Amino acid sequence: MRTEIDRRGFIAAGASLMIGTAARSALPVIRQAPKARIIIDNDFAGDPDGLIALAHQLATKAARPVLVTTSALDAKLAALGGQPAGATAAAGKQAAIDLMHIMGLTNLCPVIAGSERFGVAGAQASAAARAIVAEAMRDDPLPLFFTCGGPLTNLAQALQLEPAIADRMTLVWIGGADYPQGGSEYNLSTDLEAARAVIERSRMPIWQIPAGAYRQLQMSVAEMTATLRPMSATTAWLYGRYADLPPFVQLGGAITLGDSPMVLLTSVSAESSASSIIAGRRLLDDSRYGAEIPGRSIRLFTQLDARLALADFLALMQPRRD
Repeated sequence: MRTEIDRRGFIAAGASLMIGTAARSALPVIRQAPKARIIIDNDFAGDPDGLIALAHQLATKAARPVLVTTSALDAKLAALGGQPAGATAAAGKQAAIDLMHIMGLTNLCPVIAGSERFGVAGAQASAAARAIVAEAMRDDPLPLFFTCGGPLTNLAQALQLEPAIADRMTLVWIGGADYPQGGSEYNLSTDLEAARAVIERSRMPIWQIPAGAYRQLQMSVAEMTATLRPMSATTAWLYGRYADLPPFVQLGGAITLGDSPMVLLTSVSAESSASSIIAGRRLLDDSRYGAEIPGRSIRLFTQLDARLALADFLALMQPRRD
């Protein structure tokens, strides 16, 4: 009798489990369709926050990545990190490809290394610049964003190759010090000539996220260790990039995920972040802002919805259960 009761109980438990699994699989899912195309440009051989933003962008269904291009590191920064001169754009390409392999997204979009040299004067258009032009000139009903978390080298060279791309996409740029004074900031100061070409001499729409805004996205080292590291193979790999930083980088209690605003504003929502339209300004030799540029305007973001950005990233990094 006990055997029969146990058998019936086992069958009932199994049936209950099957019903529960079926019920979960039948739960409704909010449909998402891409609302934009994204070209992702960054110096992926540098600060790992670019790879955090890349993983976020690749994981979301709200936008369609169409191209990844990589830019070089400042020579002094590369030397401090032990990286050979003239090979950091290529190293950034490999880092982006490695991440895509880990995420299982190897055929998602092309990854192309940009110029190893800064500036546009006399520069020969790189493969990245040519790819940017080709995508911008391609007819597609989705609007195109060029998101840049590093120097504007590749975009400036693309504009030199084909100025008409200025009317076919919007630049979302992590760069520049805060207004109204400005000053030295890595993404701006590393290739000031390229920034001038884009801001002063093109009519491309620009959304600028200066230092005071992008530093609002912070994650504590404790949270990264307790939450991000064990979440998945992808997050363990991203965490490992921070665990293997050069000795000259001294982390405190938190890490700035300064490139993540690009994903927030183009692929999650810009509505809960504060921005205003300001007059574009000329860039002085010391990276301060100079006189207003007649007819030039910039959408300047000063307050970002950090909670929304980080919550979306962590949710997308969870292993899929559907």
